[in-house]
Amino acid sequence: MLQFITHPSDKYSIAEEVQMAIEGGCRWVQLRMKDADYASMKEAALEIIPLCRETDTILVIDDNVELVEELHVHGVHLGHDDMPAAEAREKLGPGAIIGVTANTAEEIIALKGLDVDYVGLGPFRFTTTKKKLRPVLGLDGYSEIVKKVRDAGMEIPIVAIGGITLDDVEPLMKTGVNGLAMSGSIINAPDPMLYTSDVMERLIGIKK
Repeated sequence: MLQFITHPSDKYSIAEEVQMAIEGGCRWVQLRMKDADYASMKEAALEIIPLCRETDTILVIDDNVELVEELHVHGVHLGHDDMPAAEAREKLGPGAIIGVTANTAEEIIALKGLDVDYVGLGPFRFTTTKKKLRPVLGLDGYSEIVKKVRDAGMEIPIVAIGGITLDDVEPLMKTGVNGLAMSGSIINAPDPMLYTSDVMERLIGIKK
């Protein structure tokens, strides 16, 4: 499972980024435009919704519950300072995908009883795509957190995020996470479509 997260780039538009990720085989996109206003985010979303619909690609929007509600995309990803997950669920209804950000096992275990679909756990290593960076986890951190969460009886899907590259795919998946989220390493690759395809191949290889 790979989630591609958009990131402003000098080389590509948001729609171009999404197109390349989809052509590389990714079927889960998060529209993330941290400093953009509502109108700009809506404009970008309207450009990528047809690409996602044509290819059965899941589309979640970072932070913006109102935009998710207005455009009827699949769901929302909520950070630490965003709307509480329970409130988002109330607004978006039972069918929406709701993801939340976490940095510790305790933060994930605190979600017990809430209707949350996945956790973005990170950062794996230092990354420039996020401004307020929390403690870096590394491979040992992921192994430890996944074990604690599973020992607590929670089967919620955990997605690793933060500075992940192609070479990290196998070692990270061995920690027990269910998927990976990637942004900069894909966008900054010489051929983003090929890079995405390589990531997908490694993920499929692990599943086999």
